[in-house]
Amino acid sequence: MYFVDTIDVPGLGNRGYLAGGAHRAVVIDPPRDIDRVITAAAARGVRVTHVVETHVHNDYVTGGLELARLTGAEYLVPAGARVAYERVPVADGDRSPIEDGLVLRALATPGHTPHHTSYVLEDGGHAVAVFTGGSLLIGTVGRPDLVEPRLTERLARAQHGSAHRLAAELPDDTAVLPTHGFGSFCSAGTAAGDGTTIGRERTANEALVKDVDTFVADLLAALDDVPAYYAHMGPANAAGPAPVDLTPPRRADAEEIAARLADGEWVVDLRDRIAFAAGHVAGALNFEAEGQLATYLAWLLPWGKPVTLLADSPERLADAQRELVRVGIDRPAAAATGAPADWLRPGETPRAFRRATFADLAARPPAEEAAPVVVLDVRRDSERAREHLAGSLHIPLHLLRDRLAEVPRDTVWVHCAGGMRAAIAASILDAAGRDVVAVDDGFDSARAAGLPLARIPDEQSSPT
Repeated sequence: MYFVDTIDVPGLGNRGYLAGGAHRAVVIDPPRDIDRVITAAAARGVRVTHVVETHVHNDYVTGGLELARLTGAEYLVPAGARVAYERVPVADGDRSPIEDGLVLRALATPGHTPHHTSYVLEDGGHAVAVFTGGSLLIGTVGRPDLVEPRLTERLARAQHGSAHRLAAELPDDTAVLPTHGFGSFCSAGTAAGDGTTIGRERTANEALVKDVDTFVADLLAALDDVPAYYAHMGPANAAGPAPVDLTPPRRADAEEIAARLADGEWVVDLRDRIAFAAGHVAGALNFEAEGQLATYLAWLLPWGKPVTLLADSPERLADAQRELVRVGIDRPAAAATGAPADWLRPGETPRAFRRATFADLAARPPAEEAAPVVVLDVRRDSERAREHLAGSLHIPLHLLRDRLAEVPRDTVWVHCAGGMRAAIAASILDAAGRDVVAVDDGFDSARAAGLPLARIPDEQSSPT
């Protein structure tokens, strides 16, 4: 009998896996905080004998090298990957026995990267699961544009070929277990469901139902923004990541918080957006600890810039640290827990700004309607193109700090698709001294509120 346990990393939209038999196991694409993996193996009562990577990851820092060192496991990495550390180079067709009757077989599936490799888990000679990394995902594939722009089209075509190879060589009942596709920006689309098989993908996956030219054209046209921190993940993984340090950061008092803000450092308030809007330290930025904290903070934070974390509890601070080490933000410069009253110097008062809905925007009272208002859309280009508020200003969130001068100095009503990114943007505007209203509402509510909508490229208002 075999087992497969999922090591979920929801904040990044990724998964790793622990698979094996009664005594021995393999770990596929482990997250950097490997204590979770070690705990999972201990719960199963198995020894980790192999750690494998499907590719050199571009969206997170791997824990594979350290996990292999601590457990004494063989560290399997595709032979074509250029890395600076000792590992077992894996080539197409290589077989790694895990336990009696349980074997891991390497299957070259280039596309997400040139060296990408999937791993087929065979039980008694029968393929029971395939760990597809960034190759075949649920309904889609991993994006091909994260390695080198000149390789993008070639890799897109390779993705099509790799998907077809998987479908041709594996039985329909083989479980497909990807690393990406659950919210990760490494995915070329959004996963439709939580699990799948080769047979299901054969009839639903874009790469398997479209001819290669149509697939490539559609894939390239749909590629979206790439988080800026991705540029640092591949080199970190190729060099060999350092062990993780999750001990509590040095504590900062109100004087130090003020000094760090005065020096231009980032002070990040991890509380939820409702609490932040109601009162916060002037100059602090709001990245909620829930959701995609690591993705958006790493995307917006200048790489290597010191960051001080403010949290309402030690537990929330610890969770945030764990999230951040996964994307290479290893040690906060300092931290504090409590509430704004604990983070302000004597005599200082917290700042606050309004939260509202699209209905509030549509129903502004006459006294407010006479005042100039800017409606700022901070969604990505692809979201904006589908539908947006007619006449709104568009600056994607990840570009906002560099383009603040483009925002008129009027009251700014800022929105996104659901409220989380609008809260980050509102905190950036607030820190710059702007008068801001955070629209904490789903974009679908804009139509119900009677606001005029438009689409790119025609900019024609739709019926309301």
